[in-house]
Amino acid sequence: MKKLAIYSAVLCALATTWGCNKDETYPGGEINPSISIFDIRAMYKGQDVTLSKSNMGGSFRIAGLVVSDHRAGNLPAGALIVEDGRRLGKIRGITIPLGEDAAKYVSGDSVHINVEGAVVTKVDGMLQIKGVTNDKITKVASGRPIPINRGTTAQILAAPGDFESTLTVVVKGSFFPKPPENATMAGDLSVTDGFGHVTLRTEKSAAFAGAAIPLLANYYGVVLNTPVGKDSLAPRMHLRMESDMDILSNTVVKTRLVISGFASDVKGGDGNYEYIQMLATEDIDFSKTPFCMVVCNNANASTPTGFPANGWATGNMRTYKINMTSGVVKKGSYCYAGGLYKLINGSGSTAIPSNQWVANYDYVNKDGQDFGTKTGGLMANSGNAFGIAIFEGTKVTATSIPVDVLFVSSGGSLYDAGPPEYGYAIANTDFYDINDPISRAPQQYYRKGLNTLSLSYNTADVGYFYKLGGEYSTDLGRWLTARSQNNFTMTKTTTAEELQDSLATKLR
Repeated sequence: MKKLAIYSAVLCALATTWGCNKDETYPGGEINPSISIFDIRAMYKGQDVTLSKSNMGGSFRIAGLVVSDHRAGNLPAGALIVEDGRRLGKIRGITIPLGEDAAKYVSGDSVHINVEGAVVTKVDGMLQIKGVTNDKITKVASGRPIPINRGTTAQILAAPGDFESTLTVVVKGSFFPKPPENATMAGDLSVTDGFGHVTLRTEKSAAFAGAAIPLLANYYGVVLNTPVGKDSLAPRMHLRMESDMDILSNTVVKTRLVISGFASDVKGGDGNYEYIQMLATEDIDFSKTPFCMVVCNNANASTPTGFPANGWATGNMRTYKINMTSGVVKKGSYCYAGGLYKLINGSGSTAIPSNQWVANYDYVNKDGQDFGTKTGGLMANSGNAFGIAIFEGTKVTATSIPVDVLFVSSGGSLYDAGPPEYGYAIANTDFYDINDPISRAPQQYYRKGLNTLSLSYNTADVGYFYKLGGEYSTDLGRWLTARSQNNFTMTKTTTAEELQDSLATKLR
């Protein structure tokens, strides 16, 4: 009975606290007056939608940032284009036909737009909000930073509606074939970042139409779409002004030898059967222009443990070096470096022609050339990361920069921000950038900054060859199509020609 009395008292107290009195009311939360553009776009299901507080959940306006800017004359006249990231952090944009008043707003203006009674419709493949007049727009601030809807060309092509009417950046963009030296930006150009091609449109009347075409640049532009057939959209980018071309380089820097594939786990025992395949982008006589290959392994038991204090030159069980000092390879041809036996898929398998080998080294019974402990497995088959780096010359130190590099997996003690910094140096490739291409911040090691891409381990002891695909332009000195992992299952009768087929890395 005593416990019952206590419980009753507690319940009465809670009832008082919660305001259970019939005369009291809980005011509830206030409805956000602003609806996200993400939600506005989702309302359109193929038919025009008149916006109301009812279908906007009590909201009546959008609050966004202007991304259009008509001062250079490279956007559709009369179009006010705004974006926001209010829903799930996803940046979405929409176009508002405003007539001459659109030119009153510039990129970075923060605006509130009353859209109650306006109509969401699709015009020429793009969503618009019609029926908004300038008196429904309030400019709240100017010069606000615009979050960039960064996307690869492949992502833009795959989901053009997600990028439509947003300010988007294509990083490390170039044009192929290489335009003539006197070419200008005017017209439609096909820009590639190594993942696909998107049209970059510059109106002939635009203020910067006569600007020279850079070799390599980041392109900031508003994405607009054109309908293709019944259900498809073709995206195009419109720069707002000449400064939207963030020039990275006008100098061609060629990588003479690139990694095009490797066999890290042949069928059966691996000792002296592992190798890498390389593609020459120009004629190379290795007796006159030597190179070397370094492999790093980062198993927790590999010594020295911890972060690689001497980078690729750490040695012992962490890094192993093989020199390439003989042989000749022609531009566009493949060559190989690795174990002693020159066989494609382990013991008893087909041989790779001897004239395609530039280094076959007994890594099972010999220490590496300059550093590295002899090993029964040059490249790891699972677990923490392993990496392959190619260096021009045969001297590798803690500060040496490779000409090409790739990693499989991401685990282990790979990078320490320090001070001092420790890590495996990377090169400017399709996977990695020594400096962040947007902020220019240094990120010279694997796992630092944006340098996180890696290949994946395959099932052990199957006999996979990693065909890396990709297309490298010797004219531009860059990757037109980034390398991708194609797992080719070898047999004991696989030939070298099969490793060099249409899925292999090619020159353009």
